Amino acid sequence: MQLTNLTRNLEIGANSYLLKAGGNSILLDAGFHPKMEGWTALPNFSLLDRENLDVVVLTHAHHDHVGALPVLTKRYRDIPIYMTPATAHIAGIVLHNSVNVMMRRREVANLPEYPLFTHQGVDRCAELWQPRPIGYAFYPCSFFGRKMQDVRVCFFDAGHVLGSVGILIESEGRTFFYTGDVNFSDQSILRGADFPEEGIDILMMETTRGDSPTEKNFTRATEELRLAQAIKEIFEQGGAVTIPVFSLGKTQELLAMFWKMRAYGLLPAAPIYIGGLSAKLTLVYDTFSLNTRRHSPTLQLLQEMTPYIVNGAEIGSCYPKQQSIFALSSGMMSENTLSNIFARRILESPRQGLFFVGHVDADSPAGKIQRTVIDQEVVLEVGLPALKRKCQCKEFNFSAHSSREALLAYALRIRPKTIVLAHGDFLALEWFRMSLAEALPKTKIILPKPGQAVDL
Repeated sequence: MQLTNLTRNLEIGANSYLLKAGGNSILLDAGFHPKMEGWTALPNFSLLDRENLDVVVLTHAHHDHVGALPVLTKRYRDIPIYMTPATAHIAGIVLHNSVNVMMRRREVANLPEYPLFTHQGVDRCAELWQPRPIGYAFYPCSFFGRKMQDVRVCFFDAGHVLGSVGILIESEGRTFFYTGDVNFSDQSILRGADFPEEGIDILMMETTRGDSPTEKNFTRATEELRLAQAIKEIFEQGGAVTIPVFSLGKTQELLAMFWKMRAYGLLPAAPIYIGGLSAKLTLVYDTFSLNTRRHSPTLQLLQEMTPYIVNGAEIGSCYPKQQSIFALSSGMMSENTLSNIFARRILESPRQGLFFVGHVDADSPAGKIQRTVIDQEVVLEVGLPALKRKCQCKEFNFSAHSSREALLAYALRIRPKTIVLAHGDFLALEWFRMSLAEALPKTKIILPKPGQAVDL
């Protein structure tokens, strides 16, 4: 087996990896970099120039894992793309939204190359999708219709977002397992990952939280209580709570968390506001509720929580009502997103609460706000005046990525011959490299550089 890293830098970005196994070329994920613009936001697909790519296999539908698919299928017009049924439903929504975002960016940022693909391109791409359920092994077919008898694939629930999986590939007597984004701990609605525990020769694992040790005595239950108390305090002051979220995953987990808080009397039945994309993706969660390893399978989030849906046209003039929760995307508060626009209306109000509930990039607007103190100025968007941060900011740990301790423990349980490290910033990658080298001295640890082909 041979692996080539198609990302452009060692970081969390446009995830995509080329795996050669059994004489076949398999592409693992095809993402779009969340902090880049234009063609540079894509994986380095030029490395595929001489490749007769056979199949694409996806871990899940976050944009940094699927956002480049329509660009890829312009080039490989008949290539089969394998994913779970839930990922297929979500990916269509995510990619069509991406077209809309690129059209807006074309006008706002004067990017003439946008959109990199169209709605028609997304529909054409979707014709190539081959949904496969979790837990059932299958032999993928190449675009020639040839069944790849020497390659067998099986999906395992990754517990990250709806439809997310780790990918097990067996070829020529060897096994390769790619975790994708994984969470071994239960969340509010999704149960923790259900991964294979033996028989893995090569493990390729994410390292997102490698530079973030888990606090001693931390539990999700106590963190939920802390959040409920913080919301209650803001409400008692006559304010509202704004929570930047990712439309896929974090929105649905929060809605389920608030449902549970209400049931236990920890949270009043306060109005909850979410964006249109979040509502569409929540509907998919509801649709797949009985076909998912989750808590409360009969819970229909949209029906039980009845959130108000807000869009970009109205969010700029929407002032936060007292004792309300605004769970708005994006989680990083990127420019021109609902959370960024809405923050301009609450940042300078001492009664308002701005709560962060997951990983935040240090260079994002959310990261900049986190580093401020009361009355310190912060710029939310280039070209707009700075604002003084007077609102109350708090941080909570509800990450959809597994802790570094849980990932390390998984690697130690299966003790593979080779471990490949991916999906992490430099410090996170280095922590795993050093920790694994010390704990598993007989295991080969690989950190593939961008564009580098490594033998496994």
